[in-house]
Amino acid sequence: MNEEYGYIEVDLFPPEINDPSHPEVVRFRHLLEEVAKDYNCNLTYFELDHGTVIFSFDSDELIAEIIRILQNGK
Repeated sequence: MNEEYGYIEVDLFPPEINDPSHPEVVRFRHLLEEVAKDYNCNLTYFELDHGTVIFSFDSDELIAEIIRILQNGK
């Protein structure tokens, strides 16, 4: 089974943060992994590009929920 899920891209950190081992980035990744556990899914993709975080889960439900939260401003 090879399903493709959407990616979420968020400008979350200042552009000079481009190291995935930066403490704030590590904390955010752990937060995403905990949310994935709550939804019985996995964080399947995580990338940092000059402050922009790109990530995905293997759950359309969770991705849709995060997009809804981002669009509504929480």
